[in-house]
Amino acid sequence: MKLSIIVPCYNEEETVGEVLKRVLALQLPCEVEVMVVDDGSTDNSMEIVAKFPHVHLIRHEINKGKGAAIRTGIERSSGDVFLIQDADLEYFPEDIPQLLQPILADKADVVLGSRFLGEPIGMSRSHLLANKTLSYATRALFGSRTTDLMTGYKVFTRKALRKFSVNSTSFDVEAELVGKFLNWRLRVTEIPIHYEYRKKGRAKITWRHGFTSLWTLFKIKFCGFWQTAL
Repeated sequence: MKLSIIVPCYNEEETVGEVLKRVLALQLPCEVEVMVVDDGSTDNSMEIVAKFPHVHLIRHEINKGKGAAIRTGIERSSGDVFLIQDADLEYFPEDIPQLLQPILADKADVVLGSRFLGEPIGMSRSHLLANKTLSYATRALFGSRTTDLMTGYKVFTRKALRKFSVNSTSFDVEAELVGKFLNWRLRVTEIPIHYEYRKKGRAKITWRHGFTSLWTLFKIKFCGFWQTAL
């Protein structure tokens, strides 16, 4: 099995190097490729990533959004399994081995790293409320037990992804992926993860993305939202 770790990156010069060091230090029981998709950064992110010879670097000339970066990473990767790793150091790469385990054991097609089954350190009340609301909506719409729709840690097989296309270009890609995985009744499981709100750099997600993510869930449930194969 080959694992493709996709790292979408936009202006994360203060953290992306540390993220890559910790990812590359992992001892994983499979072949691994690490791919950074620089989404039009205007800081030194790309120069920092270029210092890692074993990391594939792809660049968007302009900023297109997290969803667009993930789509590019998927299209350019060769793995049997994909894992999304944010570049802001809010998520701990040391959690990756346990996230992989259900897929390696053929007990899941999709694994979500849940911040709320763990301890979300430093998350503001507004972000906590928004995340809880979106996760509740997901459970109500799809009859799931999902506790963390917007988690940045998502692991899924190429076979699972072949059932639909990924269309979102912004942060609503988080809702699109989970909503479509659930709509197709794939085997989705959650694993507790460590999370700590970023100490460096600037957060990109805003309250507007909460509304677009909720709208995405409704489109998937009631309109299909372009359920064509990738």
